Amino acid sequence: MKIRPLTIDGAWEFTPVQHGDDRGLFAEAFKADVLSDVIGHRFDLAQVNLSVSAAGVLRGVHFADVPPGQAKYVTCPAGAILDVIVDIRVGSPTFGTYDTVLLDDVDRRAVYLSEGLGHAFCALADNSTVTYLCSTGYNPAGEHGINPLDPELGIDWPTRARDGSALEYELSPKDTAAPGLSEARDSGLLPDHDEVSAYLRSLAD
Repeated sequence: MKIRPLTIDGAWEFTPVQHGDDRGLFAEAFKADVLSDVIGHRFDLAQVNLSVSAAGVLRGVHFADVPPGQAKYVTCPAGAILDVIVDIRVGSPTFGTYDTVLLDDVDRRAVYLSEGLGHAFCALADNSTVTYLCSTGYNPAGEHGINPLDPELGIDWPTRARDGSALEYELSPKDTAAPGLSEARDSGLLPDHDEVSAYLRSLAD
């Protein structure tokens, strides 16, 4: 498995080795020991989520209160998405910046984002299926969002689907109504970089 750190501290890309023949292919999509070595502590799997999206669907930017936060290992076993990781940790040297990874059913990459980071994606094909291995379960009171079209974030969302057709963005009412980055920061909604770092260190103890 090839591992590449992203430009956002606490996020990595994982590309599995695919073994194919005339029957199909096999790949090790997730290895707990490899992930633990990379992140410096054990990844406790608490919940697996799955979403299916039409081309143009935007989901996110979602994040959770820290502690406990919610780390995610994200793959796209069918279709294609542009996955986006956003640094929303107030006080971080890269606060407000983002990185992207194409997740699809060709290279079968995955991304891992640690607690305290924001996550979003745009579906590039109909029936794009995304799986999320999550470190904590669903906690609606502790989960929040930032509008993915916030001009301050300036995410360069794709304008074309995988088949070349024009994308028309579709957001949930919740994501549409989500605040922008500055509004979320000023309201105290965003995680603090130093507090997140201290919590992550505690997971390694």
